[in-house]
Amino acid sequence: MTRIVVSPLARIAEMAVHHGAREMISLMAKEHSFHRPAVIQADRHLLLHMNDISFAGTGDLVAPQEAHVRAIIDFASGWDRSAPLLIHCWMGVSRSPAAALIAALTVHPEQDDLVLVRQLRVSSPFVTPNARLVAIGDELLGRQGRLIAAVKEIGRGADADGNAPFTLSLDS
Repeated sequence: MTRIVVSPLARIAEMAVHHGAREMISLMAKEHSFHRPAVIQADRHLLLHMNDISFAGTGDLVAPQEAHVRAIIDFASGWDRSAPLLIHCWMGVSRSPAAALIAALTVHPEQDDLVLVRQLRVSSPFVTPNARLVAIGDELLGRQGRLIAAVKEIGRGADADGNAPFTLSLDS
């Protein structure tokens, strides 16, 4: 079964071990330091520095950029899928769910955007995928607005405490 595990930072080691993940994408603000779980090899860890914002031009904050999304697409393209891919951010509700959608559509481009996004909502009532990451991903993956529309349809997630990892299954 092909799966993506989405986690808050505080639970990445536990989730990596529990699910047998060997590859990880981290979407963290530059000032946040953390230790990569030992089960994740350095060459299969993608660290992207960005803040959880949806617009550029906010002083020292780094908005998600096209280069970030291209890196997610490239990394997901190299994911061997024999073990789950672990994706995390600070709380596991905005940047990492958006990256999970991008990774899922990278490896399964035939997937229906609305079905995928509804599955994301079923997997977690808390997710509110970062709108900027979603928009850039929609463009780079040639989704023609379908991913953006699907994410808008599910709306904002429930308030979260940052302690709700979840799994997104990519097999129908």
